[in-house]
Amino acid sequence: MTRPRGLRTQILISFIAVIILTAVAAWFPESWLIRNEFERQTWARVEQGRRAARTLYNAWQSEVVNAAILAAQLPTLRTLLQSGSANELANYLRTVETSLDLDLVLACDAADHVVAQVGMIALENPCLLQRSVGFYIVDEPVGSPAWLLASQPVLIEGEPAGQVLVGIRLNDAFARRMRGETQLQHTLLVDGRPVATSFSAGLPARTDAIQNETRQADSDGEQITFSTTDGRSFYATRLVLENPRIADEVALSATEIMDTQRSLIRTGILSILLVVLLGTGAALIISRQISRPLLQLDEAAARLSSGDLARSIEVQTEVREVERVAATLERTRIDLQQTLATLQQEKAWVDHLLEAIVEGIMILDEDGRITYFSEGATRITGWPETQVINRLADDIFLTIGKDTLFSHLIPDSGRRRTVWVRLAEEQPAALSITRAQLVPPDAKSAQMAIVFRDVSEEEAVQRLLRNFLANITHEFRTPLTALAASVELLLDEANRLTQEELEQMLTWLHLGILGLHTLVDNLLETASLEAGRFQISPHPTDLGEIIAEAARLMQPLLKKYQQHLTVELPASTMPVVYADSRRIVQVLVNLLSNANKYGPSDSEITIRATLQDDQIKIGVLDRGPGVPSGNKTSLFHRFLHIDVESDRKRSGVGLGLWVVKAIVEEHGGEVGVTDREGGGSVFWFTLPLQEAT
Repeated sequence: MTRPRGLRTQILISFIAVIILTAVAAWFPESWLIRNEFERQTWARVEQGRRAARTLYNAWQSEVVNAAILAAQLPTLRTLLQSGSANELANYLRTVETSLDLDLVLACDAADHVVAQVGMIALENPCLLQRSVGFYIVDEPVGSPAWLLASQPVLIEGEPAGQVLVGIRLNDAFARRMRGETQLQHTLLVDGRPVATSFSAGLPARTDAIQNETRQADSDGEQITFSTTDGRSFYATRLVLENPRIADEVALSATEIMDTQRSLIRTGILSILLVVLLGTGAALIISRQISRPLLQLDEAAARLSSGDLARSIEVQTEVREVERVAATLERTRIDLQQTLATLQQEKAWVDHLLEAIVEGIMILDEDGRITYFSEGATRITGWPETQVINRLADDIFLTIGKDTLFSHLIPDSGRRRTVWVRLAEEQPAALSITRAQLVPPDAKSAQMAIVFRDVSEEEAVQRLLRNFLANITHEFRTPLTALAASVELLLDEANRLTQEELEQMLTWLHLGILGLHTLVDNLLETASLEAGRFQISPHPTDLGEIIAEAARLMQPLLKKYQQHLTVELPASTMPVVYADSRRIVQVLVNLLSNANKYGPSDSEITIRATLQDDQIKIGVLDRGPGVPSGNKTSLFHRFLHIDVESDRKRSGVGLGLWVVKAIVEEHGGEVGVTDREGGGSVFWFTLPLQEAT
């Protein structure tokens, strides 16, 4: 680990670093602004040149059109064209070409045949051009293939006698004329290939430069940069003419602009170096003034950290901020002396309080009034702190089932007691209570800290567990006793019993075994669910076979109570479900057992299956007393029994419907209960069809 540097050295280094960073931070934006401004102005001039070129090309088009119109209206041309004198007409067209500064003038007769021509253009029959004016590309053996042409009909006494075609060739001379107008270099391109240029180096050098151009897309077109063979840099953009195959690359020399830019940057760097030198000298002087009193403060802080609070802090300085720091340290020294003494007295009281906190905590004075009520206590009881402070605990915590006041049920220190009370909204709750006796320093009387938590759920689970054990004991003992009695009777009296009596005895045995089998299945499924090992093995299964198996298993029990089972299936083909057939048989047996148990004797129980899109809904309909509306949601909870009227004694451990819900949801279905029209209940569940999977 490196040794820390001295304060004066660090101040000096910090000052120099700040000066350098500030200078660099100022120089970089300045350099960037200079570069960007020059760049922006350069591209603005290039764009201005492109717009000027566009205007010039439009003017050239108008000039060529006007030349065609003027030539078509010349009386001499009309006369010569009508007479058919080709030599005289050619001489006259040469005069027109010279006076109008054109590269091509030709006259066509009414049959679109060339009569006379001045200037050469590599077209088989120029008289057949379809447009009156435009930019054309001609396969010229030598020179630029780009032309600006215009045609105009020649009318004699209102009747067409032919046409005049005039044109300007877009060659090097034309590019130099454009340079003279815009003060920018121009290069004409056909299909991206240069065909004419105003550069003095000529087309070969321009062709090489185009291959090394750098292009960047812009909202107004392409921004192009390139360098010529003599080392000059140019900024350029392209202007696409009326014929999309022809473009004009407008270029501006950037050499002078870049020289000016580099000169400004050099000046900025020199200015930064000068500022750094001056700032370093100033930093050296300032660091000396600051470091001396700070060293004195460092010594005083070291004394404080070592625990020396007796020696006062004095620093001789003319710096106001340092003087304030010294005064603050002195006040801190005095406050620390006082605070340490107070903390030592209160530490023991706070330790006792923290040890007693579990969830909710309140403090009672000697009269049993609440002086402190924590947020945890508010969350458990529903009482806000503002409504319980200075009130008797016996008025807030009303006990249930006992005439004893709450304060009399508070256990001794170190003990725990569960007390049933009513909370803020009259809701009963079981509170597990402990207490600690508090004796704050300088207090006239002791206070009592009560720590409590809500154990209502634990109490409910214990109560359900006790009921479950009692029910399961009864559920096993009753059928086992009946089975033992029936088997003993068969062993002793089998030879003397009639066939009808034997069948009745065997039916009782079968019913007892069926009940035990259902109970054991439900217990096993419950254990699997609790252990997280519950699994299903779904496969395509005929729903009719599942219902038939459940009906077969339940038939003896239904027969015992003269109950009739009917099955209503869809009118179409028997649906095939994607399910674990053994588990779904168990679901139907549980639902049919409930319908048998709560339904009256000599009643009808119905299994109804209806198709719903990609699933099937299966319902078990009974004529029992129904399910109260307030219990339909919680009906599928474990160990739950609902008191309903029935002509038979209620039995069971409260697991059947919970197992039904678990099996159905594992298949991706839903389960529920609704009221049946005319009385009774409909317990239903859904299963996916084979097609849906």
